Amino acid sequence: MDAYISALVGLAGVAIGGLASFATAWATQRSQMKEKQREVEAAKREKLFSDFIAEATRLYGDAVSHQKDDVSDLVLLYALVAQMRLIASRPVVDAAEMAMERIVETYLTPNHSLSEMRDLARSGAMNFLMDFGEAGRAELAGGHLSTRS
Repeated sequence: MDAYISALVGLAGVAIGGLASFATAWATQRSQMKEKQREVEAAKREKLFSDFIAEATRLYGDAVSHQKDDVSDLVLLYALVAQMRLIASRPVVDAAEMAMERIVETYLTPNHSLSEMRDLARSGAMNFLMDFGEAGRAELAGGHLSTRS
């Protein structure tokens, strides 16, 4: 009878050990998958923010030297902001919309000469992406998924 009890205790130990090993491997795998998903989301946000900065900068440069009422050049910028609305936090989207408004306002002003642009740059008036950069950096550093409400 003692042999049966010893055998059952041994089998129970093996089963518990196997179950614990399985649970540990499962938890580790799940944790790694979540971290990988966070990395993919962060890379997607970083690419989107970078594309927005590049397009906004290009358009702002054009707006400083060209006055126009045509909005066709702004389509890509609007599309980037729309994509941000899907995956970015409210502060990032708000800052992107403010930058976009600044570009539109700049298109509606008279053209600037090179010396006027130099003065604008020195005064900091051309740094229209500062709020967007700060909001984007905070979101990327925090690793947050969308916190929009």
